[in-house]
Amino acid sequence: MSDLKSARSALISVFDKNGLEPVVRKLNELGTTIYSTGGTEKFIRDLGIEVVPVEDLTSYPSILSGRVKTLHPKVFGGILNRRGNETDAAELEKYDIPQIDLVIVDLYPFEKTVASGASQEDIIEKIDIGGISLIRAAAKNFQDVLCVSSVKDYPEFLKLISEGNGTTSLNDRKRFAARAFNVSSHYDTAIFSYLNEEETVYKVSHSKGMELRYGENPHQKGHFFGEFSEIFDKLHGKELSYNNLLDVDAAVNLMEEFRNEAPTFAILKHNNACGLAQRNTILEAYKDALAGDPVSAFGGILIGNSEIDQATADEIHQLFCEVVIAPSYSEEALEILKGKKNRVLLIQKEAKLPKNQIRTCLNGILVQDKDQKTDTREDLTFATHTKPGEEELSDLLFASKICKHTKSNTIVLVKNHQLLASGTGQTSRVDALRHSIEKAKAFDFDLFGAAMASDAFFPFPDCVEIAGNAGIKTVIQPGGSIKDQLSIDYCNQNNIAMVTTGTRHFKH
Repeated sequence: MSDLKSARSALISVFDKNGLEPVVRKLNELGTTIYSTGGTEKFIRDLGIEVVPVEDLTSYPSILSGRVKTLHPKVFGGILNRRGNETDAAELEKYDIPQIDLVIVDLYPFEKTVASGASQEDIIEKIDIGGISLIRAAAKNFQDVLCVSSVKDYPEFLKLISEGNGTTSLNDRKRFAARAFNVSSHYDTAIFSYLNEEETVYKVSHSKGMELRYGENPHQKGHFFGEFSEIFDKLHGKELSYNNLLDVDAAVNLMEEFRNEAPTFAILKHNNACGLAQRNTILEAYKDALAGDPVSAFGGILIGNSEIDQATADEIHQLFCEVVIAPSYSEEALEILKGKKNRVLLIQKEAKLPKNQIRTCLNGILVQDKDQKTDTREDLTFATHTKPGEEELSDLLFASKICKHTKSNTIVLVKNHQLLASGTGQTSRVDALRHSIEKAKAFDFDLFGAAMASDAFFPFPDCVEIAGNAGIKTVIQPGGSIKDQLSIDYCNQNNIAMVTTGTRHFKH
């Protein structure tokens, strides 16, 4: 027995009329009886196509300013009846209910209304009732009914009925039903998220997924769910990979610390800064960021907080890098940077970043507030007799910003607003410190007078002792160890200035 079904009758009621005309004309050509409501009915009638008002079907007018139009047994009975079921067929005949084989419905733009800053009254009015009910009913009965729930599906639907002379297969209807339930579940999640203020419930829905070339490694599949274009304009280059996106995320969050500050440039590799500097010009900032670790910079992610000009682009062009991010580029800079066909060039827009962080854990997920605490002068407690000067304080806070965005355990060394080195992702804070000192010396940096930042407290004085022997003169750390005084005593005995922040910045 064939599973093909003909669309002999259709209910069409949509908010967005874009792309609807060719669909309606094709259905009319196929001899499909069209039922409709309100603005959609007028749209179809203005095309010169015969349409039956739903009010004529239900013998009931639209009421409550349009809040109730299609919620009627003659509509839902026509959609939900099981073809071939004798009892259903008898009830349709008894109550004079016509079968409806096709439902084309979209939903009020709830999310767009919320994003527009509309009043709560306007937002509540954009909670669709009839549309969502029609979508669920038609999708439930996909054995016999086709549901088209998005304007994005019009081209495929039009192709189906054109090639099938108005018929669709069970596989077609099931595929469209799955999309319809995706639409309805996403819509309900958006409404819940808007209204919920008390329930400890985690719900998230992304209606668009971008398939990546692969995941973290070539044997892993990868997808990105989100609205990349809300944050960036992509000007040039290949498609971003899974690892690129992780690095871009790390770069954007790091540079957010330096928003509206002097020209700052950072180079990241595997989610950590390998170079970062703040200078009077973006060119100087880039050069000094690169000097921090020119080896790791190869294949890295570059980001600046101000426009990239021609001179800076000339310098960048000499380096192999995967991605360059900036708020803008001069025309000359763009022409230069586009010289490498695969290099990704992004303009970062003014967009809000998420306030939560999410990651899988065991058979569930972990959700936490993003670490949005940036250490300031007001947070500092001067723990030692020796106090840092103004320039030293500035370096300490600069180092603290970088430390916050570096994998734990970490130690960050800074001098004159330049990242000299960092020990990243070490199992021991001592190892992180030794690694950073070794790395700084490998690139001929003088550590005398440098500032050191730690993401967590020192349980023993070994770190400040190693730092002091390397020439480091100022330290910023959260404090809070029961043995804080041991490190403070060593600093006092060796003229090292230490400040504590009271805030730990672990990053795993």
